[in-house]
Amino acid sequence: MNKHQLIQKLSLTPHIEGGYFSRTYSSALETKLPAYSKPRCLLSSIFYLLTDDSPIGYLHKNKSDIIHYFQGGSPLSYLIIHPDATLERKVLGFDLDRGQQLQLIVRGGCWKASELEAGEFGLISEAVAPGFDYEDMELAKAEPIKNQFPQLWSQIAKYVR
Repeated sequence: MNKHQLIQKLSLTPHIEGGYFSRTYSSALETKLPAYSKPRCLLSSIFYLLTDDSPIGYLHKNKSDIIHYFQGGSPLSYLIIHPDATLERKVLGFDLDRGQQLQLIVRGGCWKASELEAGEFGLISEAVAPGFDYEDMELAKAEPIKNQFPQLWSQIAKYVR
């Protein structure tokens, strides 16, 4: 299958952070936690696709924990900045012998970006708990990120729109 077929068959649309997505599940159960301004579903899930013409998921931060599951295509590289400014790099893919992972947990409060470095597409699924809401996501802006992480700027600049 190619990227165009996947976009059509999975009903994917452009995502504000880059790539394409489709929400596949939102729990009917809700939770109200102090860190959130309104109730959230307990769990939500999406398909997320990066392609050779939209290869970057730009730097952003979520309040909720997110589990990323590799589904197919070419490997996806992740850059994660932890609250203590530790920079971590991980790769989602099938080649476990080369250190790739089938799933990746990114805790709420961490900045993250993803990239398709080669190939036509990389497809993942994400499970978010409590469920995703755009109100809980922050896209990185250049000046604040540069000021917060000056020691990392040369490594992260290309992931900031």
